[in-house]
Amino acid sequence: MRDFLPDDVRRREHVIGIVKRVYERYGFEPLETPAVENIDTLLGKYGDEGNKLIFKILKRGEHEASGQADLALRYDLTVPLARVVAEHQAKLPRLFKRYQIQPVWRADRPARGRFREFYQCDVDTLGSTSPVVEAELCAAVADVLSELGFNDFVIRINHRRQLTSLLRTFGIADDLHETALTAIDKLDKVGADGVAAELRERGISAECRQGFLAFHGLVTAVPPAVGASASLRMLDVAEGFLGSSTMADSSYITAHENLKRIMELTQNTSAAPRMSLDSFLARGLSYYTGAIMEVNVADLPGSLGGGGRYDDLVGMFSGQGIPACGFSLGLERILVVMAERGMFPASLAMTPADVMIATFDAGGAPHALALADRLRRAGLRVLVYPDADRIGKQIKYADSRGIPFVALLGADEIAAGTVTVKHLAAQTQQTLDQPAAAAAIREGLKTGG
Repeated sequence: MRDFLPDDVRRREHVIGIVKRVYERYGFEPLETPAVENIDTLLGKYGDEGNKLIFKILKRGEHEASGQADLALRYDLTVPLARVVAEHQAKLPRLFKRYQIQPVWRADRPARGRFREFYQCDVDTLGSTSPVVEAELCAAVADVLSELGFNDFVIRINHRRQLTSLLRTFGIADDLHETALTAIDKLDKVGADGVAAELRERGISAECRQGFLAFHGLVTAVPPAVGASASLRMLDVAEGFLGSSTMADSSYITAHENLKRIMELTQNTSAAPRMSLDSFLARGLSYYTGAIMEVNVADLPGSLGGGGRYDDLVGMFSGQGIPACGFSLGLERILVVMAERGMFPASLAMTPADVMIATFDAGGAPHALALADRLRRAGLRVLVYPDADRIGKQIKYADSRGIPFVALLGADEIAAGTVTVKHLAAQTQQTLDQPAAAAAIREGLKTGG
């Protein structure tokens, strides 16, 4: 958990502003939920691994000595969304498209781009089973990352039911699927042999592990396919392996066709060149029921975000099934990569003001505040230096903060209704009528002189 200094906040607001604009272009509406949820709302939604990472809040007051927890900090934004939809269904449209940008908390081990308190930028559609939903989510995420300046990201996609059929083909019993998926989800971190070792530790037989390694070898022998068209061809490779197996059931066929349809639909969107089929993408959360997605860049272990379809989650709260699908971008990881790559625009303001007003003595303070009001009404960011320090000291302060202009307001200027505007970088200054000062500063900001 970290403090964010002014420059950090500006970068965060820059990214959040782009995320909001893109999501709103796709018709998504804003939603916010409390930082704290009932612990029963969260437990059992993320699998055994996720349950261990929930920050629990102990009972308070007369129940404090019990050492029991009844509340918890939210682990993600998806489960709270499901609760909101269940509670407020009568007030929400049948097709509900929402975005949410808020912090979440996980008792995780900190690492590069991984923190215990971090922001997620979620976008979800509830009320439709159409694969158009997945296609639009991938397109929205592609637009966000493109507008932020990323040009090397890939959106990996798989299907939870197709993956389940794959596990059955390996001979893994249904009651071991969740633990097997947790192991396979670590493939990009520990490699195929590492996953096989973890499968062994989780009680998966040698025969099943060999099936996993055989299929992994088959898939990795084919050059990586990026792009919707290439990924459609990769689906045929998986079909060739699983389709010949007696374990390939109707669930697999339905999932396979759903993936193909999503890929076909994304060919008409901005996500088309970014799509990549990944037969081993698992996503560790247990509430996924259909297509699952994850977005990666080359130089960051793990992902920038991910998501998928979770048609049963709302029903856990309402008793009524409502189809849902969403995607979550991790703000912190995006910021880490953008900072390391120098991706923030030079135009991003890293200074608190456009102009600082300096006075020669305490008697100039009322006039400084009046000038500041005039300049602010003209759309400028204005910092009034509050103390009657030496002018050289005031100018040095403005220069150290990157403030480009200093407005000098001495006795002569006050008497004449003028102001001397000094451009620090150019080492030039001019004395102007106060009504003309704002226009001159704005012009100087545009031209840099």
